[in-house]
Amino acid sequence: MTANSILSRPVYGTLSPQPGRNHLFVADAEGAAAILDMAKAAPKGFFADAHIIFVPGDTGAHYVEALKSLQAARFYEGPSTAAALPRLRQTLATAHMGLRIYLAGTEGLIGLAMQAAMEAGFDHASIQTEHRGSLARRIQCVHCKGITENVTTQPATCSHCGLVLLVRDHYSRRLAAFQGVCINAEDPTEIPQAEEIFR
Repeated sequence: MTANSILSRPVYGTLSPQPGRNHLFVADAEGAAAILDMAKAAPKGFFADAHIIFVPGDTGAHYVEALKSLQAARFYEGPSTAAALPRLRQTLATAHMGLRIYLAGTEGLIGLAMQAAMEAGFDHASIQTEHRGSLARRIQCVHCKGITENVTTQPATCSHCGLVLLVRDHYSRRLAAFQGVCINAEDPTEIPQAEEIFR
């Protein structure tokens, strides 16, 4: 099955400036480039009431100064997605009507930020997303329910129960994860060669 035939598979677009008074940007790594590209089309003063939450990841300080130069009202640079999520949840909990949300970067960050926004009452269809950078997946083992982060291979090994999992294109927005199903349930001695396909 191709990804296009899986209805739950996330579809990403391109960030574009939306009318509104408050704008919340959440990005990691190469997602910063999506914000910077969008800024070229933004009207003057667009970032005056904006809040940028950025996790540099493996890009280090490469995008930090460029993002700061947008002169957003608030800028947060976090060491990891896990460290940035409490700030995101607090921001969403105190948000005013009409907040525009923009998510950019890896599927893991987009999924977790989308999950937080939905928990705060935002409709997923009203949130702009743009995928940039790594295709590494966040997967949930359907057997032990454990979450394994940054999966790049097919099949993958569950970091909790050790089962060899087929990484499906089926995606749970509620869990912010793709499904992983035991690939060798009938014959555990048969272990397919792992290939790196989610780079």
